[in-house]
Amino acid sequence: MAINVVVLVGGVGGAKLAFGLAQILPPENLTIIVNTGDDFWHYGLRVCPDLDTIMYTLSGLVSKTNGWGIEGDTHAVLDAARRYGEEPWFQLGDQDIATHLLRTNAMAAGETLTEVTRRLNTALGVQHCVLPMTDVPVATIVDTVEHGELAFQTYFVRYRWQPVVKSLRFAGIENAAITPAAHTALQNADIIVIGPSNPWLSIAPILAVPGMRDLIVSRDVPRVAISPIIGGKAVKGPAAKLMVELGYEQSAQIVAEYYGDVINGFIVDTIDKTLPLPVQHTTSFEIVMNSESDRIAVAENMLQWVQSWV
Repeated sequence: MAINVVVLVGGVGGAKLAFGLAQILPPENLTIIVNTGDDFWHYGLRVCPDLDTIMYTLSGLVSKTNGWGIEGDTHAVLDAARRYGEEPWFQLGDQDIATHLLRTNAMAAGETLTEVTRRLNTALGVQHCVLPMTDVPVATIVDTVEHGELAFQTYFVRYRWQPVVKSLRFAGIENAAITPAAHTALQNADIIVIGPSNPWLSIAPILAVPGMRDLIVSRDVPRVAISPIIGGKAVKGPAAKLMVELGYEQSAQIVAEYYGDVINGFIVDTIDKTLPLPVQHTTSFEIVMNSESDRIAVAENMLQWVQSWV
């Protein structure tokens, strides 16, 4: 029997799981809801880093070294900008700029982010459904000790996530709404998955969309998260550092507690299998996804486990 899976993701870790799921589930049975709190305006272009990472990953274009951007992309435009005295701090590849140009032009003409995301993905051969968390602009704002409030990309890229974080907020979230497409996908989901993405920077913005958390909690289906913390360390990025700065212990157990009633299932790596987890259903297996085969294996193991307790 076919099952409908909805996965909530952001960042490279989430993209890896989405890739694995896309290899074993047909397009009609997988929906990927993506964080857009990282989106921002840059040189007049609407840049959507997480949406693009998913699109490039599923289309096979993604840089294998970085896990984001396009493999083999050049930077002639930014090199030319330097002639004018610019010091570009956000790396926009030349092919990547085409994505942002088309998105910006389409949105200026009245297309929603959902509509233009679907069109761009289709053009690159991505058949699975990729949705933004909302069509309303939302901006993750990071309050830091050293610089005060910073736009997310300034904190994450320009300052390489080194400033000490005091708190986070999502500007514009009060005006956001679940899109009809995302609402339908969640209502029809047999399994809801939270990828091994940063809980505070990638997943919290999605859950903060008005009505999103309540809708997910209301679904009497498996709602499973995969830990982004393994042995007290983040697989990639600032998750563990951020946990300390926000007053949390660096542990997969804390991630499970943070998600609370959003989840009823939690997956940790084998190294953390003895942790006391405050979740009804738990399991452990190797969840590091260094290769494409790793990503498929994690997706398969997760689905097999979930179906065993349904």
